[in-house]
Amino acid sequence: LAFAVDALQGTSPSKVMVTREHPETVRVGDTVELAWVIEHRGNHRVHAMVSDAIWPSLAAQRRSMRVALAPASRVRLRTTITPTRRGRFPLDAITVRVTGPWRLAVRQATRQVPTSVRVMPAYPSRDDVRRRMRVPRQPDVGVRAIRTAGGGTEFDQLREYRPDDEFRRIDWASSMRLQRPIVKQYRTERNQNVVLLLDNGRVMAGTVAGAPRVEHAMDAVLGLAEATVFMSDRVGLLCFDRQVRSIVPSGSSRSQLGRIAEAMYLLEPDLAESAYTSAFSSAAARFRRRSLYVVLTDLAAATVQQALLPALAILVRTHLVVVASVKDPIVTGWAHPDEVDWASDAYRQSAAISALDQRERAAALLRATGAIVVDAEPGQLAVRLVDTYLELKASGRL
Repeated sequence: LAFAVDALQGTSPSKVMVTREHPETVRVGDTVELAWVIEHRGNHRVHAMVSDAIWPSLAAQRRSMRVALAPASRVRLRTTITPTRRGRFPLDAITVRVTGPWRLAVRQATRQVPTSVRVMPAYPSRDDVRRRMRVPRQPDVGVRAIRTAGGGTEFDQLREYRPDDEFRRIDWASSMRLQRPIVKQYRTERNQNVVLLLDNGRVMAGTVAGAPRVEHAMDAVLGLAEATVFMSDRVGLLCFDRQVRSIVPSGSSRSQLGRIAEAMYLLEPDLAESAYTSAFSSAAARFRRRSLYVVLTDLAAATVQQALLPALAILVRTHLVVVASVKDPIVTGWAHPDEVDWASDAYRQSAAISALDQRERAAALLRATGAIVVDAEPGQLAVRLVDTYLELKASGRL
């Protein structure tokens, strides 16, 4: 009888309204706030528990909370989420449990509160990449600031000679007219084209440093895209595996980095051979202007010889091509151990040396076609690609 009376006197869960607030977009590894706004529309004080069905990969600090609500009151409760995986995560069901005044009976109801969180690829190289670029209003920051002026091939202005200027820059006609040494100053060309080709096939599913190769490649894509936009060049993206998955047209606006992240965040490696010929043909047809093509893939010897090399001829005839890959530091460590104590260690060392040799042979074959090869360890690929891009601009090869 006491239980029935407590249940009848308790407040209905329908009088406790809950809404969810959070950012629509977050990057892997970033911590953001998620809040529940709880409103009590009843006439009696209640004790309630609110539970939210949050995805485990969002790594919420807490998913449920207890709260005491006065009549006609409203409270805001907070937690944090730190996503560990890319993708789109719909959030829906929220359960409200209301305890009776005698704490004997509990009434529960589940309601739908549909929202979603889009988790973009991680960008761990962001700080290193930005140190390579000149930060506005801080010309002393970054080792590459000098390359934005004087290192290109596009004429900028005439100025007086300085002791560190090259003699080949002297404008002799102006020097004779003004009776003092005058040099030509050049600036880095703008509005050039960079096309990123992201391989999402089988070779990119292997794990390096705790993450699939494609995750390291996405970090490099974001780093190079940010550097390209900063240098006022145009950047586009094509993602492919057995077919073309997404295309981002070339652009140089500040929102281009967001468009590129949007095109990658739902990708999962396809466990099939990548169709390089089809992808390169589609890219050449879509991006007709002479461009710097950056192919992010793996230097697996068989794949390079049988699929990548024949397809690369489509691009190298007209465009400048960079092939970028991430190498496994564990294999490098096996090839150069501190000591070899057991026969198994010697076998492993031999296998690692053979794997690295095949990788170098594959890189040599790509260089023989005219491509530039960047093979870097995790965490360094984005930085190496940005350095390569800046050096190509400074030398006037773009």
